[in-house]
Amino acid sequence: MSDLPRVPITVEGSCVLHQMFRFDWEAWKQLPSSEQDKVKSQAVERFQEWEKGSGAPVRNQSAIFSLLGHKGDLLFVHFRDSFADLNRVELQLAQTCLHKFLKPQHSYLSVVELGLYESSAKTYASLAEKGFTEGSPEWDAGIQEVAERQSKAMAQRLFPAIPPAKYICFYPMDRKRGEAKNWYTESMSERQRMMHEHGLIGRRYADSVRQIITGSIGFDNWEWGVDLFAEDPLVFKKLIYEMRFDEVSAVYALFGEFFIGIRLPASDLAPWLQGRLT
Repeated sequence: MSDLPRVPITVEGSCVLHQMFRFDWEAWKQLPSSEQDKVKSQAVERFQEWEKGSGAPVRNQSAIFSLLGHKGDLLFVHFRDSFADLNRVELQLAQTCLHKFLKPQHSYLSVVELGLYESSAKTYASLAEKGFTEGSPEWDAGIQEVAERQSKAMAQRLFPAIPPAKYICFYPMDRKRGEAKNWYTESMSERQRMMHEHGLIGRRYADSVRQIITGSIGFDNWEWGVDLFAEDPLVFKKLIYEMRFDEVSAVYALFGEFFIGIRLPASDLAPWLQGRLT
């Protein structure tokens, strides 16, 4: 079984773009109040449309968050069905009057991803037992069938609505690929075991935090993005701290910058532009 593929099957869903901006408060304050009103009205209308999304269950949404700290003032999170749709969002935002006051600080591009470790091991073993070789038409058809079946079964997880929680925590991460510790040289069974143990911690927090994992290999500078949504921001600290003690995080994880934001419904954007959180 050691010659079976080491790469787990993954299924993908919504394409995701995080945009972090600094707001040009000085330029905004110099704008006449009548012009400010026009900017606010247009921006609120645009984001209310994006908040609604489309379909049933709802998908293709955007959300605004007021960022804490020096890393920016606003975080826009966009979930769409394709990268082309994300680019349309960028272009539409660029046409708004609000855009001249937005100074890009950071962005992150990724796609909702679920790794099928257990299904992969079973599928590879079954195909090998049938005498199919990796890369053969029969093998590829078997992989495709599993991916399509799992995609349908997990459609709501792959194409989620943006959770309505008050707080967001976003951070990118990698798995170590160094000489001493390399996640990608571990066997699939070992990775599956470690990920299972890692997931058990998250499940204990399922009632207080919603987690959405996105894959970014080939799309951005890190390998994954993690979005956590909760009503109480302290749960982010407790969850991530506890996970630091499990094998996956303690031995193999590398973390990027953390961004913490407070949900800003489009209807509350106008007060925010006047320096108020409702």
